[in-house]
Amino acid sequence: MSDIIASSGQTEPGGYFVANYPPFDRWHAGAVPDVLAAFAGVLAAFAGEPAAVPLGLYVHVPFCRKRCKFCYFRVYTDVAAADVERYTQALIREAELVAATRAVAERPLRYVYFGGGTPSFLSVKQLERLVAGLHGSFGWDTAEEVTFECEPGTLSEAKVHALRALGMTRLSLGVENFSDAILEANGRAHLSAEIERSWGWIHAAGFASTNVDLIAGMVGETDASWEQTIGKTLALGADSVTIYQMELPSNTVFVKDARGGQVPVADWSTKRRWVNEAFDRFLAAGYHVSSGYTLVRDPERVQFRYRDMLWEGSDLVALGVASFGHISGLHYQNAPHQDDYLAAIAAGRLPVARGLRPAPRELLVRELVLGLKRGRLDTERLARKYGVDPLVEWRDQWDGLAAEGMIEAVATPVVLTRQGLLRVDALLPRFFEPPAAV
Repeated sequence: MSDIIASSGQTEPGGYFVANYPPFDRWHAGAVPDVLAAFAGVLAAFAGEPAAVPLGLYVHVPFCRKRCKFCYFRVYTDVAAADVERYTQALIREAELVAATRAVAERPLRYVYFGGGTPSFLSVKQLERLVAGLHGSFGWDTAEEVTFECEPGTLSEAKVHALRALGMTRLSLGVENFSDAILEANGRAHLSAEIERSWGWIHAAGFASTNVDLIAGMVGETDASWEQTIGKTLALGADSVTIYQMELPSNTVFVKDARGGQVPVADWSTKRRWVNEAFDRFLAAGYHVSSGYTLVRDPERVQFRYRDMLWEGSDLVALGVASFGHISGLHYQNAPHQDDYLAAIAAGRLPVARGLRPAPRELLVRELVLGLKRGRLDTERLARKYGVDPLVEWRDQWDGLAAEGMIEAVATPVVLTRQGLLRVDALLPRFFEPPAAV
């Protein structure tokens, strides 16, 4: 990842954003025997004793009005209402199967996250049936946070108020950009008028927390269009704003259509400059930095329970096709194709398709790299938890980051500088363990 950036500065095809550790690209055909053994480990974990960590729930809704040209998630478009209903009923049945296991039964949910895809693709009636069904297995009335992702064009005033009534506490709106030309060029289904209309409903509904997602460096982005997007986002007054830098995973429409050619996405230095400018403007407006991507208006009131608990090793029950979860120290992924997922549920089986049992050191590295993404790492907490002092174990890496101006000092807590925040995902691989021999 960092080599791609260092070699040319251009946005080349490949992954940049670090979502987990060990990285997904280490799950390959040569590791099939280990993966098969991990399957048994994941399934054994579900039958084991509950872990003494928080428990969260992720619900994957894989439907979208259109597939964005930069999207690399498992999504389906042009689906019939009957297929959507079949899938949501499978989610309810999967919840029943998981909730009955010893590792999960009777444990309270600390957070819930509806992601996709586009969860707001579902109709009000479909949402009501889904939430009622999930509540039959997982009550979340005491959850600290229930997040729901939305695409502006799928919302109506009635749906927004239904989401509030269904217990969603944090609504995240996928704005990405305010230029209609840029939205269309990147395959987004919504236009700017839908952003403004839906935000009025969201604001009036009185959610405990609201978030707006932006992407710096989309195809067609210019200094002027980015400045306009930041100005209009500031005017919304969201409780938090999350800004991603455009990347080009190999399975995106952009990369496939380019057939080996260059996709006209801004280079990394330009994207970092745009994010830096955005940070400056939001900080001047009273926001506070919460991570390398996120700013919040009131850090005492607005917290990211899903992010923080997950990055510190919580269990996560993942429902739905291709979703990733963590249980009793194991990582697992559900069947990556809808037909296989539905068949497993119909047969009364957990739809686990692959798994990984990380070594303790890999779990330490996972918490270290994900914690750094927040811009501030409590190495003393990690030393207490794992019996290894990260400042000693990775002294060369810390010294290198300090020399490059990416961290303020080699001391606890480790604090990233602004330059470190802007390129945090490119810094993380230096802490990765070498891949196991196959």
